[in-house]
Amino acid sequence: MISSSILKKSQSLIALLLLMIVLSIVTDKFLTAGNLWNVLRQISVNMCLSIGMTLVILTAGIDLSVGAVLGLSGAICAGLLKSGISIPAMDLWIGFTVLGAIVAAITVGTALGLFNGWVITRFSVPPFVATLSMLTVARGLTFLYTQGQPISDLGANFEKIGAAWFLGVPVPVWISALFILVFYVLTTKTSLGRFIYAIGGNEKAAQVSGVPIQKVKWIVYALSGAMAAIGGVLVTSRLNSAQPNAGINYELDAIAAIVIGGTSLSGGQGSVKGTIIGAILIGVLNNGLVLLNVSPFWQQVVKGLVILLAVIVDKMNQKAK
Repeated sequence: MISSSILKKSQSLIALLLLMIVLSIVTDKFLTAGNLWNVLRQISVNMCLSIGMTLVILTAGIDLSVGAVLGLSGAICAGLLKSGISIPAMDLWIGFTVLGAIVAAITVGTALGLFNGWVITRFSVPPFVATLSMLTVARGLTFLYTQGQPISDLGANFEKIGAAWFLGVPVPVWISALFILVFYVLTTKTSLGRFIYAIGGNEKAAQVSGVPIQKVKWIVYALSGAMAAIGGVLVTSRLNSAQPNAGINYELDAIAAIVIGGTSLSGGQGSVKGTIIGAILIGVLNNGLVLLNVSPFWQQVVKGLVILLAVIVDKMNQKAK
């Protein structure tokens, strides 16, 4: 007999397998190589957002700004590639290589995440409020920077990041897999990982034990911003264009993946492995709804109900403990 504890730990994986079985029955387009690779390519962006935000939620925080940071970072990357930086007063123009533009975008995302962490720790602002404010600020800056217009035709070398294949696997899948490995090691094999779980489990006890709470929170929010920026680079590269509204509602998919994967919104419980399963489940669900020609409006309803169900299950598990 399978114990109830094992079933609880495996419930997201069981849900994923059941969903895949149902989709393979109701549509013959699901279990095709082309569609499965397409699912993996699409979830690579949410995977980056989700594993970054997992660290934040493990500390009992939240980051609602990841979608907007993704959009701003992608726009800055595209703008620097397309137009560089012009300083007319000094008769100076600075061009950017693909690598330079990507580094600049990640720097911006990291800085915005670090600012979130600073506001939360310095002024004791609730993470929900601080990151919701950043969502609005970053989205406004994106529209100001792009003037509400797409930035397109970014060059073949940049486009390869989102569209190319390597050893039979899409490049975005390799990139997300690399960061999954990094974050898995970070959370399971390092002192930072232990500090993150300690803060989420009991912040006061962690402080008494000498855990540098402020520094750890700065790091996790900075990493969340950096991963959002990497997601922005992937989205922009795949489209070969930076859209002003890129990343809208992406934070919802990220939160859904994290909660479905078993990470508690109360902090201190969860794992990167669970988030991976959750992100795949959300990606398969999105893909299945599209294949079944479900209205985009109903897709939002379904995803909202899935998030609500996942939170209810999380709360029930907490009460049971």
